[in-house]
Amino acid sequence: MTRTNFFTAFLLIALTALFLGCASTAKQEGTGEYVDDTVITTKVKAAILGEDSLKSAEINVETFKGVVQLSGFVNSQADINKAVQVARSIKGVQSVKNSMRLK
Repeated sequence: MTRTNFFTAFLLIALTALFLGCASTAKQEGTGEYVDDTVITTKVKAAILGEDSLKSAEINVETFKGVVQLSGFVNSQADINKAVQVARSIKGVQSVKNSMRLK
């Protein structure tokens, strides 16, 4: 095998491994999805902090493949409803899972 053929084969194998390593699976996100989910999480957190009634609430936000999970403790059912509504209003949110509890 000549050097050129060897280098070409090596390059193709390396690129294939790179693309397969960044692909998503059912339980693991790809690199692009991770970045998208980070942006969604940040936007949801900022929107929740922007709501006066929710500022003192202890709400955690996690996102996986566009599905936002809200957890933590709030003061009332109205706060739960408001947090879910705020999360759903963010662009890119596929659905919202509510795991919040009343104090």
